[in-house]
Amino acid sequence: MPSALPDGEPVPADGSLPASALADAASRPLGFYLHVPYCATRCGYCDFNTYTATELRGTGGVLASRDNYADLVVEEVRLARKVLGDDRRPVRTVFVGGGTPTLLAASDLVRMLGAIRDEFGLADDAEVTTEANPESVDPAYLAELRAGGFNRISFGMQSARQHVLKVLDRTHTPGRPEACVAEARAAGFEHVNLDLIYGTPGETDEDWRASLDAAIGAGPDHVSAYALIVEDGTQLARRIRRGEVPMTDDDVHADRYLIADEVLAGAGFDWYEVSNWATSEAGRCLHNELYWRGADWWGAGPGAHSHVGGVRWWNVKHPGAYAAALAEGRSPGAGREVLADEDRRVERILLELRLLDGCPVSLLKPAGLAAARKAVADGLLESVPFDGGRAVLTLRGRLLADAVVRDLVD
Repeated sequence: MPSALPDGEPVPADGSLPASALADAASRPLGFYLHVPYCATRCGYCDFNTYTATELRGTGGVLASRDNYADLVVEEVRLARKVLGDDRRPVRTVFVGGGTPTLLAASDLVRMLGAIRDEFGLADDAEVTTEANPESVDPAYLAELRAGGFNRISFGMQSARQHVLKVLDRTHTPGRPEACVAEARAAGFEHVNLDLIYGTPGETDEDWRASLDAAIGAGPDHVSAYALIVEDGTQLARRIRRGEVPMTDDDVHADRYLIADEVLAGAGFDWYEVSNWATSEAGRCLHNELYWRGADWWGAGPGAHSHVGGVRWWNVKHPGAYAAALAEGRSPGAGREVLADEDRRVERILLELRLLDGCPVSLLKPAGLAAARKAVADGLLESVPFDGGRAVLTLRGRLLADAVVRDLVD
């Protein structure tokens, strides 16, 4: 089951924001995240807000289906225009995620992007990304996306080994993601990412190296590699609890991460965030950098999260409830929080420390500063950047990033 939404104060029916949220807005980039909550099947490890039914009925009999979903997102984009009022920033990044966005017609994705272009305008160098399941696209589909303004695409590869994909309940066949990279390049996509997962039960070091080699050989300019997290309530968690598959331990995860960094670096990929590598600065995911650097983004769709000027809010999760709110002229927001200065300080450390250039040492309080000095002595933070006022993780520090962060936020 998808994870629960956080608690928060009610969102005003018109979605309005405090005046403070738009103060100095011109100095911050603005992005859009468009959530598509549909999947053909549910992967065994997934707890995202996704649904496998083609049509879902919500409150009041409001229909939320793949056929009319783009109309709903367009309505929320128009709501965003009203809420942000005189804010005239062009949109810097758009990211369509899911779920499987490419279960919708390519024309639907292009139409959702068109609504953002019409209401806000796109920056001249805007990054426009969609996620894609390898089995849900073909050359004609990719060509339509590219012609419609998409210039970056991210394919869920996960592994090159069939037995690993089977444990994850992934439906694509080995080799298809690599073929998709070639098809995307032929369609004119400038930037292509492959997502990988390591630490799946039954995966060996050899399996992981084979997946890395296959991904690199396909010719993307970006690779994301994530440790498998077994979430409560998922099919995979139940299988592990029943003893059907073994749980992978943290030491194996660390070994796989070191392999990834070694192999990717050897192929010309540089890390710029703990789980992300790119062949050039231009190949980095600018949309994710908006998140990591605390910029502004509007998340449209069921369960999508947004942040503008220190105000964070999240939408109702069920597509039917989302459709009902928009049909009634209400914000689909389920709750929100106004972040205090201390909250924002802690979040900056949590997120920026994961980046190549780290976070400013000036964000640290005395206890955190003392912990940072110890982390330098222990080889978890780089000494030269620290002397220059930046807390930057070493390779060993990246392996222990969560623990380092916990110490530094004190």
